[in-house]
Amino acid sequence: MNNRFADALISFKSLTKKIADSWKNRPWYKSLTRAVLILFLMSIAGMAAFYWSIHLGFFGPIPSQQELRNIQNHVASEVYSADSVLLGKYYLQERTDISFDQLPPHFIQALLATEDVRFYEHSGVDRRSLFRVLFKSILLGDESSGGGSTITQQLAKNIFPRKRNKFLSTPINKLKEIIVARKLEAIYSKEEILTLYLNTVSFGENAFGIKTASERFFSVKPKQLNHQEAAVLVGLLKATNTYNPRLHPNKSIERRNLVINQMARYDYLTRAAADSLKSLPLVLRYKQYNHNQGIATYFREHIRRRLNEWCRENEKPDGTSFNLYTDGLKIYTTINARMQRYAENALQTHMAELQATFNEHWGKTKPWTKNRQILLNARNKSHRYKKLKASGLSENEIDKVFLKPVNMKIFTWAGEEEKEMSPLDSIKHYLQFLQAGFMAMEPRSGNVLAWVGGINHKYFKFDHVNINTKRQVGSTFKPIVYATALENGVEPCDFVRARRVTYKNFEDWSPGNANDNYEGSYSVKGALTHSVNTVSVKVLKRATINKTVALAKAMGIQSDIPKVPSIALGTPNISLYEMVNAFATFANHGVVSHPNFLLKITDKDGNILENFQRDPLGEQVMSTQTADMMVEMMRNVVNKGTAARLRTKYQLQNDIAGKTGTTQSHADGWFMGFTPELVAGVWVGSDDPNIHFRSITYGQGAAMALPIWALFIKQLNKDRQLNHYTKAKFSTPGNTVRTLMDCEDYRDRRSFIDEIFAKILKKRDRPKPKRTKTRRQRRKKRNN
Repeated sequence: MNNRFADALISFKSLTKKIADSWKNRPWYKSLTRAVLILFLMSIAGMAAFYWSIHLGFFGPIPSQQELRNIQNHVASEVYSADSVLLGKYYLQERTDISFDQLPPHFIQALLATEDVRFYEHSGVDRRSLFRVLFKSILLGDESSGGGSTITQQLAKNIFPRKRNKFLSTPINKLKEIIVARKLEAIYSKEEILTLYLNTVSFGENAFGIKTASERFFSVKPKQLNHQEAAVLVGLLKATNTYNPRLHPNKSIERRNLVINQMARYDYLTRAAADSLKSLPLVLRYKQYNHNQGIATYFREHIRRRLNEWCRENEKPDGTSFNLYTDGLKIYTTINARMQRYAENALQTHMAELQATFNEHWGKTKPWTKNRQILLNARNKSHRYKKLKASGLSENEIDKVFLKPVNMKIFTWAGEEEKEMSPLDSIKHYLQFLQAGFMAMEPRSGNVLAWVGGINHKYFKFDHVNINTKRQVGSTFKPIVYATALENGVEPCDFVRARRVTYKNFEDWSPGNANDNYEGSYSVKGALTHSVNTVSVKVLKRATINKTVALAKAMGIQSDIPKVPSIALGTPNISLYEMVNAFATFANHGVVSHPNFLLKITDKDGNILENFQRDPLGEQVMSTQTADMMVEMMRNVVNKGTAARLRTKYQLQNDIAGKTGTTQSHADGWFMGFTPELVAGVWVGSDDPNIHFRSITYGQGAAMALPIWALFIKQLNKDRQLNHYTKAKFSTPGNTVRTLMDCEDYRDRRSFIDEIFAKILKKRDRPKPKRTKTRRQRRKKRNN
C-alpha cells in the first residue's frame, strides 16, 4: 500500500515537472511570472505604505512617546468613614488603581496562561499567536487556544479605544494597536505593562480594574483572591456579559474551569490541584458601590455637591481643576460606619412597621379620597407629566398615557417588585409612603456621625436631613422659647395658669392644649415636661418674641422665623440639620458648635490636599446655668413627660434629655434627644403634609419619631466600642440649679387657692410684734 502511494507521488512530480518545462518555452509564461512578481512587490509596497500611513497619522493620530509615558486612567474618587470603611465612590468608570505588588501571583499566572503565555518573550506582538488564531481558533474552533492580541495590544486598545472608519476599520485598528503596543514595550517594563493592563481592563458592569472587580464579586482585595476566584475573573475577560458570575453562574464555572486547565497545561498548577479546584462551587460575595447602594447614600449625595465646589476651587499642579469623577481623590468624612448602619437599621425597622400601621389605619379609603387635588398635584410634579406636557400633548392625551399599564419595578417594604401598573397607580403607590430623616452628631466636636435622609435612596431621592429641607418643628422649638425665658429672669418654678386665652391682636388666635385641659397651673418646668401649649405661649410673652428669635439664630438656626406668638408652638419651618445643631448647644453647656462632616481630602497617592480640622466651638449663647436647667427640664420630659416611653416601652436607663414634637393635624412627628456625648434628631411624615394619620395616638412625635431614636440607642448600648456615647452621665447640677427647680410640675385650681389662703392664714396667725413707744409718746412722758 505504501509502495503504491510512493510510486504515485513520484509519477505526479514527474508530470508536473514536464508541464512546467513545457510552459517555460512559451512567451506568456515569462510575462505571467513577471506580472506576479510585480504584483507581489506592489503588494508589499502597498502594505508598507498602508502601515506607514497609519503610523504617520493619516487614519487618526498615534499617541506620542510623551503621551504614553503620562498615561492617566480615569480613577474613581472614594469616600471613607472616620473608622476607615469605604462608604462609596464617585466615578464615570468605576476604577481604583493598584500597584504590581498588590497583585496575587496566581492571578498573573492565570492571566498569562489564558491570554498571553509568551508575554515575557515577545515585544508587544506574538506572531505565533496570530497564526494560532487563524488555524486553531478560527478553522478548528479550539476555544482554549486564546486570543490573537497580546496583553500589550489589549492594553493599547483599552487606553485608546477603537474608532470606526469608513473602510478597512479592522485592519486599521489592528495595526494601530500593534504600533502602540511596540511603543509601550519600549517605554514600560513587563511588570508595569501588566499593572497598567489590570488597572484598565473592563470586567463588565462598569467595573474597571482588578481591584474594583475583586471587591465587586468577592468583597476582597486583589491580594486576597484565591485560585478559583482569580480564574473566574480572568475568565470574565473573554466576554464580560456571557461569563458574568452573577448573571450566568453555570457559564462562569465552565470558563473558570477552562482557565484552571490552562494553568495546569503550563505547569502553574498540578493536575491534581486543578481537578480539586474545578470541583469547588462558585461562591460570590457580591457588593456593588453605586449611588443608590451601600451605606450613607443620602450623605454621599449631600457631600457630592460640596466636593464638586471644592474641585472647581482647587487646582492640580498642571493648573487644571480637580475632577471628582476621574482624579481618584480620597475623601475622609466624620461618619462612623457602624453608627450609620445602626441608624439605617433603626429607621428602616420602625418605618416598615409604621407604614403597615398607616396602611391599616386608612384601610380601603385613601388620604386623597376627599381631596383629589393631592393626587393631581403629585401627578403634575412627576417627570413623566412634565415631559408629556413639554411635548405638546393635551390634558386628555396625558390622562390616557397615565392610565395605560406598563411594566415597572416598584419599591415595597418586602423588597423590590416588578409589576404591570399604570403611571397613575404608581403615583398613588408612592404617595402613601411615610418618609423619615435621622442625624446624629457629637455636641462638642460638631462631627456628624450618622446621616439618613430617607427610607430608600433609589426610589426616594429627597433628603430629609438637608438644611434646605424644612418642615414645621412643633414642640421641639419650645426648649428655645423656655431657654430665652430663663435667660430673662423667669424661673423653672414660676407657676403659670393653663387657662385658654384669645389673642385679639393676632386675629383672635386661641391656642389649645392637646388634652383639652385648661385647669390649674403649671410650673415652667412642668409646662415643658408635658408640652402645655397655653403656658408655652405665655412663657414666650415673658421671654419676648424678638429675644427668642435672636437666641434661635445664635444656636445655629438659619431658617426664617416669623415674629408671631405661634412660634411658641413650633410653627416655623426648620430643617432637621439645624435642629440637631441647636440642641447640641444644650448638651454643650450653652456653647454653640458648628456641624462638620469632612475631615480631609487626599490625592490618589495619599498626599493631603486639604485638612478640614478646625475649632468647632462657637460662642457662649446662653449661660451655663440656663443650659443646665434646660437639660434638667428635658430629662424630666424623658423621665415622666411626653417622651416617657423611652423608659417604659423601650426600657432605656441611660441619662437622656429630649423633646417630642407634633405639628398641626399630625403632619410631622419629631424627637430630639441627647446624652452628654451625643445629640440625635428624628423627623417622620409624608412629603405631602396633607397625608397623615387622623389620630394623635399614631401621629404624635412620640409614636412616629421617638421609636427610631430608641432603637438606635439600644444598638449603641450593645456596642462596647461605641456605648460610651450613650452611657455617659450628665454632671450633677449645682445647689443653685437644684434649688431653683425644686417644685412640682402641676397644681390644680383647688390646691392653688388653698395655697393662697394658707399664706393669708399664716400671715394672720403670726404673733404680733410688741409695739414700742413712739418718740412723741416718750417726749410726752418726760414733760409730764
